[in-house]
Amino acid sequence: MTESQLSQRYAAYIDCLNRQDWPALGQFVHDDVHYNDQRIGLDGYRRMLEQDFQQIPDLRFTVELLVADAQRVASRLAFTCTPVGTFMGLPVNGRTVHFTENVFYQFRDGRIERVWSVIDKAAIEGQLLAD
Repeated sequence: MTESQLSQRYAAYIDCLNRQDWPALGQFVHDDVHYNDQRIGLDGYRRMLEQDFQQIPDLRFTVELLVADAQRVASRLAFTCTPVGTFMGLPVNGRTVHFTENVFYQFRDGRIERVWSVIDKAAIEGQLLAD
């Protein structure tokens, strides 16, 4: 794929997530996907995302920065959301928080095969302490 095609493919993937169109997820994510170097497969990836949306009913992925080459995407995602209860081990309990995620993807045959994600947990902690 060209850089432009991969960027468009990634935008369609983000749209799929925001619509919670789980049956379409396999169009974008490889059956043998790895997340932070652990093989979780497409079913595990879907379960992880479904759990994210259960914990954060207003979850929305917003792309702030996107860099792509022929096989990889690097993205900075921004979130403003209201997790219920505990999120990432933190007692958010319905407060609105703002944070980012730096995430890197490797594609194979037009689908995501590997994901490396780093969420800015310190930003969430700082907001909870400020309240």
